[in-house]
Amino acid sequence: MSTIYQTADKPVTIDEILGVLSHRPTATTREREWPGVTVDMYAPLPNVSERYPPLDHHLICYCPSGSARLVQGRDGIVHESLISTGVSMLMPAGYDSLWEGSASATARLRIPTALIDSAVEQIGQRSTSQIEIRNVFETRDPVIENVAQVLIGELDRKPHPTQTLIVDQMSFALAAHLLRSYNGFDPVVPQAVSALSKVEVARLTEYIEDNLDRPIGLAELAGIVNVSRFHFTRLFKRSTGMTAIGFVEQCRIRRAQSLIQETAIPLSEIALITGFADQSHFTRRFHRHVGCTPAAFARRHGRRSALKGGSLT
Repeated sequence: MSTIYQTADKPVTIDEILGVLSHRPTATTREREWPGVTVDMYAPLPNVSERYPPLDHHLICYCPSGSARLVQGRDGIVHESLISTGVSMLMPAGYDSLWEGSASATARLRIPTALIDSAVEQIGQRSTSQIEIRNVFETRDPVIENVAQVLIGELDRKPHPTQTLIVDQMSFALAAHLLRSYNGFDPVVPQAVSALSKVEVARLTEYIEDNLDRPIGLAELAGIVNVSRFHFTRLFKRSTGMTAIGFVEQCRIRRAQSLIQETAIPLSEIALITGFADQSHFTRRFHRHVGCTPAAFARRHGRRSALKGGSLT
């Protein structure tokens, strides 16, 4: 039987926890640098007797297979139960913990508190002072189980660029679910969504128009007005009547029209100058907004010579 007792002046971080635990994960997402939730897989542990200091993040222990009788101690409460396949345990940030008995195989999902804060902001809650994730010794929660299985499945797959998108969405879905189902206070009531000021919209417009030759992400636009990416999408739509991505594309099309009318730049170069991936993409989006192809628009404005640089029909 191993006995570990750790003390700390401050909560243990996601990065530090591996140096505190007496055992190592059999697999982990850490090398892949995924956003959001960190997943560590552990084999069954017999004869456990361990105490740990508080964490600075929320922890979900999900049992993907097997069973074991485990004693948990948190917040002055001791709970003994059989942890079996499909059971999850929720330990909020700030709790020191006791673990005794035997631990089943577990997927440990480590959730940054900032992820919960982002979910709070996304639904319009102004303050996180009334948000506290509950301590739950055992639960069979189908949402947690499904998210955990998706993350475990991605960990079993070879690294791929699309995994960051999948993990980002699953992480945010998990944070939203915890907020909805495990908030110790009253349910979060959405606040009225404010709008961007005229000065902020003008600042964003200027930034977009100065950077039309490259991809422009929501995160960088949100940073200009100092709000989260999730909150920004709602603010922008409320302030302008369109999505930020739609607004950026509209600016690209307007710039393309001006260049076609006022310069002799070939259409193939205009496509790149205005930030479109290629000529066919430029043609499709231009036709959707203007009702004709760039070449037809050029002919209408006496720009037949522009076609020499690229046959955008």
